[in-house]
Amino acid sequence: MVHWRRIQLLLFFWICSSSCSSSSDFVQENFIECFNSTTYSKHSLPVSDVVFSNESASFSSLLKHSIRNLRFLSTSSPKPLFLVTPFHESHVQATIVCSKENDLQVRVLSGGHDYEGLSYLSSSQAPFIVIDLINLRSIDINIETETASVETGATLGELYYRIAKKSPIHGFPAGSCPTVGVGGHISGGGFGTLFRKYGLAADNVIDAKIVDFNGRIMDRNTMGEDLFWAIRGGGGASFGVILSWKLKLVSLPSIVTTFNVQRTLNQGGTHLFLKWQEIAHKLDQDLFLHVTTKVIDQKMTKTTSKTLSLSFTSLFLGSIDTLIPLMDTHFPELGLKRYQCTEMNWIQSVLFFADFSTKSPLEILMQRLPSISSSFIAKSDYVTSPISQSGLEGLWAKLLENENSELIFTPYGGKMSQISELETPFPHRKGSIFGVQYLATWDDSNENERHLRWIREVYSYMEPYVSMAPRGTYLNYRDLDLGRNYGRNTSYEEAKVWGLKYFKGNFERLVKVKTKFDPLNFFWNEQSIPLLYNCEDEARICEVYSDLDSANVQER
Repeated sequence: MVHWRRIQLLLFFWICSSSCSSSSDFVQENFIECFNSTTYSKHSLPVSDVVFSNESASFSSLLKHSIRNLRFLSTSSPKPLFLVTPFHESHVQATIVCSKENDLQVRVLSGGHDYEGLSYLSSSQAPFIVIDLINLRSIDINIETETASVETGATLGELYYRIAKKSPIHGFPAGSCPTVGVGGHISGGGFGTLFRKYGLAADNVIDAKIVDFNGRIMDRNTMGEDLFWAIRGGGGASFGVILSWKLKLVSLPSIVTTFNVQRTLNQGGTHLFLKWQEIAHKLDQDLFLHVTTKVIDQKMTKTTSKTLSLSFTSLFLGSIDTLIPLMDTHFPELGLKRYQCTEMNWIQSVLFFADFSTKSPLEILMQRLPSISSSFIAKSDYVTSPISQSGLEGLWAKLLENENSELIFTPYGGKMSQISELETPFPHRKGSIFGVQYLATWDDSNENERHLRWIREVYSYMEPYVSMAPRGTYLNYRDLDLGRNYGRNTSYEEAKVWGLKYFKGNFERLVKVKTKFDPLNFFWNEQSIPLLYNCEDEARICEVYSDLDSANVQER
């Protein structure tokens, strides 16, 4: 009897496996046929150069090429049914149309730096595809109009390089990691060394092109101001596939100055930080001064115990002669000397903050792969009042528990305090004195749980010292511990748990925009903006109109 039951179970699993395999094959065939036949995709390239099934020989190498967090490269990580690498906007249109026709979820990958891997992973049981925009990365710099037209597969490094090739006195206010893709970075806000002077990357977007759930391409004029507002800080992946940005370039002096002064805890690092958090957000907006921490191994010190090194690193939009008096007035405790400062042009400062030599050839910015790849986990916070000395000392103790830990403290103020928190979905502006990123990196996959546990403990410890009601966090430092969508019908109330942390009062408007422009919730992921109504709620029957001009949800 037991033997017969075992046979029945084996037969059941074999039937299920065969059925799933057949279903998968059927979907794959239908998708390819659809992609081939749609008028959108009829270009000279054969479909085999654009669409790669998970059974193709080059699939794994292509997918791994764009994944930056090795934590998500395990064999147990879910794999997409297809990897699509468009060479033309029409390929994106065809992918959306055919995915919708075959009930495939879509993930969109620009640079591959999503902190939770949502640009190439899915926790849903439904089959999904990944659109990798690596081939859509053209950049056109127009110095006369001081604008840049950038396809969203380009990286920040490629953008900076192209600007520098056209002008030594123009730049763009975005992040310092050159391998980050402009698609996700700008749609989530995007800050860097220039943001106290010029605001976020998203604040300097003047137009965009996006493919909606029906495969239509819209620009700012045709999408309207609501959607244009939403994709500049609300995360573009909730609303469509952003194809390109039109950016406003900013003017910069021919000479800028950088410095990096390091102090350990034994050298008064804590007291320097106490002063820094009082003044950094009040400094002239031409002066960006952030702090990073690093655990120094005992081999690097004269003592037998570990300590913490604090690096005070700065970009000043001006000369050393102007910088030194500013520092002497506002931060004399740091004791900045002329020999610690270096004058350079802006593009050299990009190299400096990317940890390259300022004498490196600019072409190094064109490299899409990071020099070092590892597993990592990160979280973020916003601080609205200075942290006490005892609070800092407790934080330092936590850092010393993990030799692979790092904190990055980014000062706000300046232009960021002058822009309304309603201007874009990114709300962390006036009132935030600095932001914090908690980070742990490691190479051994057996260490995953240890580092995840550590960073959660640090995040819990910091609760009394950071913003509250809500406790703010940065969308581009995606964190699924805050909450997630477990299906397409996550309610507004359920999603508020994490939505208010990212967007504060702007979350409600984002939900309304989502409901209007993606009423079927086609662009879903574990932290996508939800619809205003749950259409499967028994207490409510919804009618969804997908026509762009009348898209809404009616309750009856």
